[in-house]
Amino acid sequence: MVLLIKVKPNSKQPGLEQMKDGSWVAKVAAPPVDGKANEALIRLVADHFGVSKSRVSIQAGASSRLKRVLVEESGSEEKTR
Repeated sequence: MVLLIKVKPNSKQPGLEQMKDGSWVAKVAAPPVDGKANEALIRLVADHFGVSKSRVSIQAGASSRLKRVLVEESGSEEKTR
């Protein structure tokens, strides 16, 4: 799935919230320096959707507050025992 996310860095209360128009607002504690806010965003989105960080990538807007983020949903890749 592809998400449109507005990132608010340096937030005291991290969180991810969906807006009425379907876009998202992400509050991250990290500053927008050296990709730290992007890393925090990837962690936040991965935790929210219950996927690994490797399944979350920023498709557009890496240096902007408005980003397009791809979340690859986990399929039936679990090992059966």
